[in-house]
Formats: sequence, C-alpha cells, structure tokens
Amino acid sequence: MKKSCKILILMLFMLIILMIPITVWSNAAEPPSVVILINNPPKDLSIVLLSNDKQPEARVQQVAWEGYYAFYSPDIQGDSEYTFKVISNDESFELTIDAPLLRYNNVFTLDLARRELIPGKYPFRSVILISIRLLLTLLLEGLIFWLFRFKEKKSWIIFLAINILTQGTLNIWLNRGNALMPSYLIISLIIGEFFVFVAEIISFPIFIKEHKKFRILIYVLIANLISLIAGGYIISVLPV
Repeated sequence: MKKSCKILILMLFMLIILMIPITVWSNAAEPPSVVILINNPPKDLSIVLLSNDKQPEARVQQVAWEGYYAFYSPDIQGDSEYTFKVISNDESFELTIDAPLLRYNNVFTLDLARRELIPGKYPFRSVILISIRLLLTLLLEGLIFWLFRFKEKKSWIIFLAINILTQGTLNIWLNRGNALMPSYLIISLIIGEFFVFVAEIISFPIFIKEHKKFRILIYVLIANLISLIAGGYIISVLPV
C-alpha cells in the first residue's frame, strides 16, 4: 500500500512539472503577434491592418471550423492603437485595439454578426476541445487495451483512472496560454507525451495485475506511440 502511494505521488509530481509553462523560442519559427480567431469564417473574408503604412493582410490558416488570421511582429509597429479593416461579401468595417499588446500570441475573437473584436477565446472553447481530444484518446487507447486482452473490470477502472489523469493533464497543458497555430504545438505534444509515457510505464505495472509486467509494458509503449501519432494528426485537423 505504501509503495502504491509513493508511485501515485511520483506520478502527480511529474504531471505537475508538465503543467509548469515553458517558453522556448531558440531555433523556432516566430509565433504570430496577433491572432484573430473566427468561427466558420466566410471564404472571401480578409483582414487588413490599416495602422501599418504597408497595410499588410492577415495570413490565414483554417483548422476545422476555426479560422486564424495572423499578424506578425513586423506588421505590429508602435505601441498605441491598431486598426483593422474586415472585408467580406463586398462589405467592410473597421475595428480598433487600443489596449497594450504582448510581444507574441495576442488572441482576439471576432464576432462577425455583432462586428465586435473580443479579447481572448470564445467561452467554453477549451472545455469543448479538451473533452473531444480526451474522448478520442480514451477510445483509441481503450481499443489497444482490449486487443491486449485486458478483460477484468478492475483493470479497466485503473486504465480509465490513469488515462483521465495523464491524458487530461496533457490536454489541459496543450491548451495553456494563447498558442493556436498547430505547427507551434507539435513540440509541446512530444514533450508532454514523454511525461505521460514515463508516468504510465511506472504506474500501469504497479496497479494492474491481470497479466505479466512485460505485456503491460509493451501495451504502454505501443499505446503511447500510437497516441503520439494520432495526437499529431488530431492537432492538424482539429483546433487546440
């Protein structure tokens, strides 16, 4: 019992480390300075920054139902206010940001119907996306768990408890901050999956007794490898 408690404490400690924000820019592509998030944007929608003499147009990336309209540091000049022109369906309107901006990853949500630019992400976005990714991961790893012939009810309860803890923490960690662009989250996924793998390769053999430890370790290895590949794909096709 004492040994199991020590293992659980170790898992929690590792997952707490995972939750600590780490920012690394060295040898990485520069993140956007401002990202305007739009749900189901019209195909012809464009956003131009009027307060820059060159009036650059936003670089657009679409992921599922979300559109990201990004401006980078060369576009954002000065420290006063920034005026954007939104163009769609032969109509246009202007919006202004007059609050101080951080260097990178300033996120605003554009409500096209109300023509409002709202700081941050839309309500319940993180809860919805974390729930979707966690459910998909549980289904995938649950299938692998079943293929390894784990059938006891106790084994499945432990499987669910450990994966909700590890994968839930990983997905909350991926949703930290304001990074939206998928290309900037792959490295975070790899780092996070490493901590998840270590936590699970320690905990599964301790708490599950249905099969020999070797089979359990092989399951953890295969499940996490497939989960990493699937996670990278999910990040590329679903918002994060």
